[in-house]
Amino acid sequence: MDNVTLVVADGVGTISLNRPHRHNAIDDDTHEELEQAWQRAAADDAARVIVLRGEGPSFCSGRDTAQLGERVAGESDLAFVRRHQRARIAQLDSPKPVIAAVRGYALGGGLEMALAADIRIGATDVRMAFPEIRYGLMTDTGGSPLATLLAGPSRAKWLLMTGRQIDATVALGWGLLDEVVAPEELDGRVAELAREIAGKPPGALAMIKQTVDGMGRGPLRAALDAELLGQVALFAGADYQERKRARTEGAR
Repeated sequence: MDNVTLVVADGVGTISLNRPHRHNAIDDDTHEELEQAWQRAAADDAARVIVLRGEGPSFCSGRDTAQLGERVAGESDLAFVRRHQRARIAQLDSPKPVIAAVRGYALGGGLEMALAADIRIGATDVRMAFPEIRYGLMTDTGGSPLATLLAGPSRAKWLLMTGRQIDATVALGWGLLDEVVAPEELDGRVAELAREIAGKPPGALAMIKQTVDGMGRGPLRAALDAELLGQVALFAGADYQERKRARTEGAR
């Protein structure tokens, strides 16, 4: 696997996105590799905690815009979004604690992946945003409910409706980050915390995660269903189609 790596050591499975030249934007190949790495980490008893991180200057800039709206082998928008939602649900349902090491850009689907983690530690250079509105679209793998659960409905709407970026200080104050450190300290701090948690009884960790997450599981799943239907409708809508034509013509 070239775009995603998995290293298991000291009880921690570290999944790294490895497309630094694209700020770890996720294209179709990267998504498949990420799913494979996640499945391997989830099944490996030696990985008691999972860390998500990105190589280079950013965590993940979301869907690679070079493939935005493209579907392979005749896959429908409904099937595409549903498939990506299944990957997010697998992350949410994992009994293993998940820690996101967030630096640089965490945008769109990348931000959704970070928000689905159990703990988020960010660098001072973090920039978070949901830019989907600029394309006539919305989040579709949990961004709306996760931002609402963590930051509250008004701040979630601000993020989702403006597409504007927030920095690490704002993200910390809004509850989207749990701790902020200098960029050069990020990987070390995350590794330290991951090893500490990995040393705790895995059964107790799983039960704690299940109990805390259970408080919002029903509304979260209902919101994912709403995102699925809403995004499929938006992909077919006039606003998105007009913006897609403009991007295509501008690239010629």
